Formats: sequence, structure tokens, C-alpha cells
Amino acid sequence: MDEKIICAGFGGQGVMLMGQLLAYAANECNLNTLWYPSYGPETRGGTANCSVTISENPVNSPVISKADTVIVMNKPSLDKFEVKVKPNGRLFINSSLVEQKSNRNDIEVFYIPVNEIAGKLGNFKVANMVMIGAYLAKTNLFDDELIIKMLQKIFGESKAHLISLNHEALKAGREYFNKNYLA
Repeated sequence: MDEKIICAGFGGQGVMLMGQLLAYAANECNLNTLWYPSYGPETRGGTANCSVTISENPVNSPVISKADTVIVMNKPSLDKFEVKVKPNGRLFINSSLVEQKSNRNDIEVFYIPVNEIAGKLGNFKVANMVMIGAYLAKTNLFDDELIIKMLQKIFGESKAHLISLNHEALKAGREYFNKNYLA
């Protein structure tokens, strides 16, 4: 099993946390993993992104030239990273902020309105967790319980009160994907 993932968006959209959660979960499953954050010029309106490689084999490089999955939370990220999806790969687009459609016909594309879903839960900051839920619904890479366990590890006691909302967001993303793409 090899999975190469790029998560990208504006600084503050939680893309680093998305990658961190996947890397921690892989590590918990005794898989080899590498999480590589890139903060770049997001303070000037650019994109923040991270790469996550998960494998049963040793991971030798943090650089992902072609990804199995690219998750984009905004239009600049789509413009920059759509080309990084390998043929037959997956592209998850935050359709709340990105109206543009993918021009690729050699990949699977999923439009997830994560901001709207997060808004219905009462907090736009969990849009990233909605997207992770959709991603996990497609890939079955990890179950929600493991992701929540890793979230507790990352958040610690000071943010323990946010776990329940994040769990709801994870489930909402999974439910949206199942209803709209697996039905």
C-alpha cells in the first residue's frame, strides 16, 4: 500500500492539521509515513500545503512529483496542484470556495461543499475535518475512531472541548460523500 497525498489551501484553513492527522494515523498503524509541511508565501495570499506519504515500504523522499490524491481548499491551490494528480488519481475540491471545474478527464474529481457543511455544524473552522471525512469515505484508509484518537493526541487537554465538533464534521464529510458519490 502506497498513498501520496497533497493537501493545500490558504493559511488558516487547517491543511497542515489534515496532513498531520493522516501521518499520525499511519504511524499508529505501523506504516511508514512522512509529513512535509510547506508554509510558502501564504501570508501574501498564496497557498500553504503539505505532502503526506504513507507506505508499507521505507519512504525515501518528502517530495511528491505525482500524488495519488490532491485535496484543495481554495482556487489558487487548484490552479497550482491539479497537475500533480497522477492519472487515475483523485482530486477533492472545496466547492464552497472553488467554482471552477477540473479540466482533467483522466482522474476522479469530487466536489465537496465543506464550508457549507461546516457552517451547518456551527463552525466554519471544521471545514478541513469535513474534507478529511469525505477523503476517508472514498479511500477507507483509516476509520473515524483512529482519526479522532490522533486528533486528541494533537489537540491535547487544552483543546479537548473541540473533539466532539470535529468528530461531527468528520462524520458529516463521510455522509456527504456516501450520499453523493457512492449512492
